[in-house]
Amino acid sequence: MRIAIIGAYGLIGSYVSARLVADGHVVVGVGRDIDAARRRFPALAWKRADMAKTSVADWAIVLAGAEAVINCAGVLQDSPRDDLKAVHVEGVHRLAKACEGIGVRRLVHISAAGVEPGLRTAFNDTKLEAETLLAQSSLDWIILRPGLVFAPAAYGGTALLRGLAGFPGASPLVFGESLVQTIGAEDLAVAVARCLAPHAPTRVSLDLVHGEVLTLIDLVGRLRGWLGLQPARAIRVPLVVARVTAAASDALAWLGWRSPMRTAALEQLRMGVRGRTEDAARLGWAPRSFDALLAAAPSGVQERWFARTYFAKPAILACLFAFWLMSGLIGLTVGLKDAIAVLTATGVDAGLAAGAVIGGSLVDIALALLLIWRPTAARALQGMLLVTAGYLLGGALVRPDLWLDPMGPLLKSIPAAFLALAALATLDER
Repeated sequence: MRIAIIGAYGLIGSYVSARLVADGHVVVGVGRDIDAARRRFPALAWKRADMAKTSVADWAIVLAGAEAVINCAGVLQDSPRDDLKAVHVEGVHRLAKACEGIGVRRLVHISAAGVEPGLRTAFNDTKLEAETLLAQSSLDWIILRPGLVFAPAAYGGTALLRGLAGFPGASPLVFGESLVQTIGAEDLAVAVARCLAPHAPTRVSLDLVHGEVLTLIDLVGRLRGWLGLQPARAIRVPLVVARVTAAASDALAWLGWRSPMRTAALEQLRMGVRGRTEDAARLGWAPRSFDALLAAAPSGVQERWFARTYFAKPAILACLFAFWLMSGLIGLTVGLKDAIAVLTATGVDAGLAAGAVIGGSLVDIALALLLIWRPTAARALQGMLLVTAGYLLGGALVRPDLWLDPMGPLLKSIPAAFLALAALATLDER
């Protein structure tokens, strides 16, 4: 069967794609950023489309020849990059219309467990509206509503949970008593595959969760054991601290950073993740327990590295931003005369020295500002490495004595460069 998967490089979409390829299907991966996806998933044929923008006519071209469509696309919260209404509602509406127009009958749509009237969150409302739109279509649709998805790969909310599990000495949690039900990404992929069988139920909405109900405290504790770390007590983070962190994460989203600690995620944690356990039986199958998922994917050193460095990464980026910004500002203000004097003491012309200091300070500030804009962060880190190398080389040529300065102005640049190197190595989000 030829199957088109929308969002095929995402956490859920990648596992669904792998399963269907293994089952012998011809899979067409669809997404808006597919250059890296082509390298990561060479077994898929890739087509570019944006759920928020692609028209019905364009969808008809993208989906030509498909016998079934699986929609794994979704966003957590509005930002310059993501639009809940455009993706969850308008995009699903256009996709369904295109399927009807070209004769694709089977549409499997991934929603979320717990979506129901009255919850009054933008995520819930748009997901619910999408389900209503599909119910009104003439397609043989199937809506799957997974619980908290755990995967061997770490991304989004489950990545955050690993970071909390790997936090040194304790596990800081908010809404630690919230109840969640889980499903494995590989189990969800099995469910999607079963939805493509001729005898699969259609025009139904199915929750996909294991029957065991866990608190967040228990879940994080089990993850910590899975990582091989010593047990640690959970620390209840005051709600005001969590809300301030979420507000800061919301602000960073407008700079392109999609943190799982945004307001929408906090609200989902508060509400918990629950679903109907019995629905999976309609597919003739049952998801595994959380403990079974952990046992089937033993952790290694890479999982411990990821968990332990999860919160170190934003701290490193914040440190680099502050270092380069303050370096530039100080160079333009209180440190201007002293910096110029360092150069003129070696016989450098005063005008040339002033230009070098001011120019260098402006470059420092520019790199700091480029770092906080996610699309240019990698270039900023690369620039920091190059500029640091230039500073060290220039310092060695003009004032080699500064290498022996007790304050270590040149020596201190070396650890800053390695921080930039570490940030660059861990910058990828998926």
